[in-house]
Amino acid sequence: MIRFDQVSVTYEGAAQSSLRDADFTLPEGELTLLVGPSGVGKSTLLGAVSGLVPHFTGGTLRGRVTVAGRDTRTHPPRELADVVGTVGQDPRAHFVTDVVEDELAYGMESLGLPPAVMRRRVEETLDLLGLNELRDRPIATLSGGQQQRVAIGSVLTTHPKVLVLDEPTSALDPAAAEEVLAVLQRLVHDLGTTVLMAEHRLERVVQYADRVLLLPSPGAAPVLGTPSEIMAVSPVHPPVVSLGRLAGWTPLPLSVRDARRASAPLRARLSAQTPTIAAPPTFEARPPEAAPLPTPAPPTPGAQTPGATSLPSPAPPAPGAASPAHPAEPQAQAPDAAPPAHPAPSALEVRDSGVAPRGTVAGRGGGRLRAAALPASAPEPAPRRLLARLARRRPTPATPATPAGGLGAPAATATHLHIRRARAEVLHDITLTVAPGETIALMGRNGAGKSTLLAALTGTLAPTTGRVTVGGRIPHRTPPPEMVRQVGLVPQEPRDLLYADTVAAECAAADADAAAVPGTCRALVSALLPDVPDGTHPRDLSEGQRLTLALALVLTARPALLLLDEPTRGLDYAAKARLVETLRALASDGHAIVLATHDVELAAELAHRVVILAGGEIVADGPTAEVVVSSPAFAPQVAKVLAPGHWLTVSQVAAALKAPQATGAAQATGATEVTP
Repeated sequence: MIRFDQVSVTYEGAAQSSLRDADFTLPEGELTLLVGPSGVGKSTLLGAVSGLVPHFTGGTLRGRVTVAGRDTRTHPPRELADVVGTVGQDPRAHFVTDVVEDELAYGMESLGLPPAVMRRRVEETLDLLGLNELRDRPIATLSGGQQQRVAIGSVLTTHPKVLVLDEPTSALDPAAAEEVLAVLQRLVHDLGTTVLMAEHRLERVVQYADRVLLLPSPGAAPVLGTPSEIMAVSPVHPPVVSLGRLAGWTPLPLSVRDARRASAPLRARLSAQTPTIAAPPTFEARPPEAAPLPTPAPPTPGAQTPGATSLPSPAPPAPGAASPAHPAEPQAQAPDAAPPAHPAPSALEVRDSGVAPRGTVAGRGGGRLRAAALPASAPEPAPRRLLARLARRRPTPATPATPAGGLGAPAATATHLHIRRARAEVLHDITLTVAPGETIALMGRNGAGKSTLLAALTGTLAPTTGRVTVGGRIPHRTPPPEMVRQVGLVPQEPRDLLYADTVAAECAAADADAAAVPGTCRALVSALLPDVPDGTHPRDLSEGQRLTLALALVLTARPALLLLDEPTRGLDYAAKARLVETLRALASDGHAIVLATHDVELAAELAHRVVILAGGEIVADGPTAEVVVSSPAFAPQVAKVLAPGHWLTVSQVAAALKAPQATGAAQATGATEVTP
């Protein structure tokens, strides 16, 4: 059905080919999963199938791509529309109409299908994807996950022979993702549709794949094989495969079911141990007379990354210090936490220069500021040192932003918060407290109100009733120059923060906005997004790379409260690991972090606390292990495999296997030895 014959794609000005020596055949009626690290050419390969490469994107395509016998070099996308259906990473770029039902019908109208056929297929698709209640809704009012489902549905109505999907579940909650994957399975098995899908969240999809196509590194030739063959050698793999490698299981498991069948010896070995769970750090106030931290010398002109000199890490919590309390009920009270040892630096130095910073919106009194700001992804132990160094790269040490309630005050609170949009109550009686140094994961179905709660914390939405405070201030009543020192947000669509022509220009503008030493932002980008040249245009980056760039831009400003809306969308596992290390370093330095996410693996790895929203209300609020293990929908793979134990991540298991008592416990119980 799909044939690549020695295909290479090179874009103008690129140092190397985005895709090289692709030579493979994908048969009809199979689901092929395309995997690989960010930036290796997955989107380019998908575009070559749909004809968008090179007809729309430009560049030079060498070799031959045929789909259902049609050569994509001589057939532009409009002549492939009845054969290939495509859904890209950004659903908003996919839409043509304004209303859900009209969007589902548009593709069929373009193909000239009879009205009766159109009506029947629209109804079928509404039911398949659970969109019936949204049929008359304006698309602009839908959540990101709902928009993704509409984009997929608009392609399914035309019944193409080939479906090309780029990260189709990235914005979906676990239940919605399962529904979409079930639909794809039905199309493959019952209708013989050929599906080629790129996806970073392999834990969701790898068990459904008939074949896996691996792009191991930039410029490397693709490798095609069965899921078990490819996962054994792939640099990207889901947690259940990592657990299998750690435990030495053969064959490697691809699903939770496979792993549980092999996990009895491992569970026996871990039965006498307790997982190590990181508690939110507690902080003590820094004396006013404390000397400022040293400021490193400016970077060498033209260098992309500053020197490797590192500063000491933040002081550990005082022995015996208590962690903030997290009540299990929605009516959370302010945690009993001491003031921070290292108060969070100001989010942005607002100077009376009369020049508006980049990426700005009009503020009160004529001031203009960056509309959103936030953190990024980082490498393994190095990011901690890098962030510690860059956080203090200021020409003149700035006075840290202090909450109006004092150094011991919560970073943010919401009390009996209600928000209505039109006639619908989006948030109902939300009471929440966020402590300095705490990381909270907001989880729940698409449309549960997670993004709305983040908007209320930034002040872009005013409460209908109730109260919101951030740093002791009421966000929607506080002048933006003051508020931006307290809170920053990266939205679901990172391109909203990117408008310069090059990565270097984006970084230079971010340094200017944050009053940081020139080169600060570029150093972050180098750490979080290696091998991206200064002259690269942001639109030429993959979705994951754009998100990482946006995170780095905002991290340059270091706001005290960091808000992230779906921060791992488009990120591979390595980039996600760097993000986790970065956010951990920020939390240990006193930053409060709230992230809205459907990524259960991220929540398990990073969050001290999980808050689950449903229908605009808090239905669960407590320590991560307690909340996610008791919820099948939000439990990570490791928790499902090793239940009923409260093991959440592979790193917890690895640490336990290295402990001396693990061997003794296994011998005492007569368990089979598991080799880490």
